Amino acid sequence: MQVSVRDNNVDQALRVLKKKLQREGVFREMRLKEQFEKPSEKKAREKAEGIRRQRKLARKKLERES
Repeated sequence: MQVSVRDNNVDQALRVLKKKLQREGVFREMRLKEQFEKPSEKKAREKAEGIRRQRKLARKKLERES
């Protein structure tokens, strides 16, 4: 990942970097890896995330159609 610094404005570059990392899910992944997660817990979490994602997509699709 690469962020360019313009006019020595490091603060803005840091904001852009943080936003890119957030979008990629790096912070969430780091938080998950802080402690061990049992395989059964991981499977349940991923299943719940998938269900949540599908519901969100269905909700957005319904909003677009209305």
